[in-house]
Amino acid sequence: MKVAVPRETAGGEARVAATPDTVKRLVGLGATVAVEAGAGVASRILDEDYVAAGATIAPDAGSALADADVVLTVRRPTPELAAHIKRGALVVGIMDPYGNREALQQMADAGLVAVAMELMPRITRAQVMDVLSSQANLAGYQAVLDAAYVYDRAMPMMMTAAGTVPAARVFVMGAGVAGLQAIATARRLGAVVSATDVRPASKEQVESLGGKFVAVEDDEFKQAETAAGYAKPMSPEYQAKQAALVAEHIKKQDIVITTALIPGRPAPRLVTSAMIATMKPGSVLVDLAVERGGNVEGAVPGEVVDIGHVKVVGHLNVAGRIAASASQLYAKNLYAFVETLIDKEKKALAVNYEDELVKATVLTRDGAIVHPSFQS
Repeated sequence: MKVAVPRETAGGEARVAATPDTVKRLVGLGATVAVEAGAGVASRILDEDYVAAGATIAPDAGSALADADVVLTVRRPTPELAAHIKRGALVVGIMDPYGNREALQQMADAGLVAVAMELMPRITRAQVMDVLSSQANLAGYQAVLDAAYVYDRAMPMMMTAAGTVPAARVFVMGAGVAGLQAIATARRLGAVVSATDVRPASKEQVESLGGKFVAVEDDEFKQAETAAGYAKPMSPEYQAKQAALVAEHIKKQDIVITTALIPGRPAPRLVTSAMIATMKPGSVLVDLAVERGGNVEGAVPGEVVDIGHVKVVGHLNVAGRIAASASQLYAKNLYAFVETLIDKEKKALAVNYEDELVKATVLTRDGAIVHPSFQS
């Protein structure tokens, strides 16, 4: 049973899919692990660290992937990389399947068993495998640091002999995993924090972190959460009422962080140009949904732009901006899942395709797209 870890080739991707800790655990389960040279350098992991954990270092991707039974990746493999992977091998990573049917078909044609970790069901058993949560948590943290870097004033209130510096006002839009971490981080930096979300359960969570909750709390709001814990799309009437409340609130804020994203849908527009025009000079907006179209009108993927007197931050792959921490958590997510696919006694791969975790995450198998959400 061979496990391969290639170096990520996507531009700006500094994360890696295995750490020395997870390599050691995989070796303990009977796997031989091949890591492409330099795969972990951007995450502060040297080749010799992998060797000390029991891995072998391959000089290139082709050597690492040759005859691998399991391939661990961060991003979906490119066609060039997939060409080195044997038919029937499991490829486990973040596959970004929505809107990318052609890429899914290419993996199916290559005979790969593509496993999308972001489709992991949110059940107790799978919490340790939840890559969305582990990476969103870090993205929420990093978003506050990115905002503080651009915001050219102090975050906490400072009382000095020369006068008092007021605390920054931070408004977080979307109180999921990323939003809650953003609230906690902004509070630790001394900001006055408020937040909004359409899920009723989020109110208590926001307030438990010391934030003020801002929302139109009508009957529709009370039923605005799916069984899986995601926000439901809201009616145009509710959106209009919420937008009016938010527009008035935004005028008083120094920093706004938007995190709203519904899987498989374009990011909802939360902040319009008209709202931005009412903000104070020097205010900052950070759009964590910019890769899916953005919550902020005028946000540009991969750039920090000026809209009037306001800066809009649109960094891509925000979790990857702190790659060392992100890789540590991501690799543990992958190991926890792969461990369930291995027969501990025989020390061999033994995938149960009827297991609920496997059924929820496998996109392609036996030359076809098999996940029901992506077949048509």
